Amino acid sequence: METLNAVDVIGYSASLMVALSLMMKDIVRLRWVNLCGCGLFVAYGVAIASWPVVSMNAFGTCVNIYYLLKTYRQPAMLS
Repeated sequence: METLNAVDVIGYSASLMVALSLMMKDIVRLRWVNLCGCGLFVAYGVAIASWPVVSMNAFGTCVNIYYLLKTYRQPAMLS
C-alpha cells in the first residue's frame, strides 16, 4: 500500500472541505468552509503544477471573499 505524502493530504483535505461546504445550511459558514477548501485546492494545484485547478479555485476563493466581505459590511437587518 502506498503511503500518503503531504501533497496528497492537502488534496484530500481540500476535497473534504469543499464537500462539507455543500452540506451547510448557513450561507456564511458555507462560504468560510468553501473558502478554506478552495485555498487548499490552490495550494494543491500549485504543488502538482495543475494550472486549471489553481485558476478555478483561485476564482472560487475570490468569489467567497467578495460575498463574505459584502455580508459583513451590510448593516444588520432588524426583525
